[in-house]
Amino acid sequence: MKSFNISLKSINDVKDFVNTVNKYDFDVDLTSGRYVVDAKSIMGIFSLDLSKPIKVDVYSEDCEKFYEEVKKFIV
Repeated sequence: MKSFNISLKSINDVKDFVNTVNKYDFDVDLTSGRYVVDAKSIMGIFSLDLSKPIKVDVYSEDCEKFYEEVKKFIV
């Protein structure tokens, strides 16, 4: 498992992030405070507090390509 923090500042950021996550078959969770949502769910992401950094948990050991694609969101 790999973890890092991201920031999604706009609706387009959320759409781009969800589209990227959906290209991969492993699970990705987002955590904000005590809430955990599936990163493939756009509605789930909009239920989080997007004004703060969001923790990403990637459940795969082979996620380098994914990490490179979402690097622009990492804080």
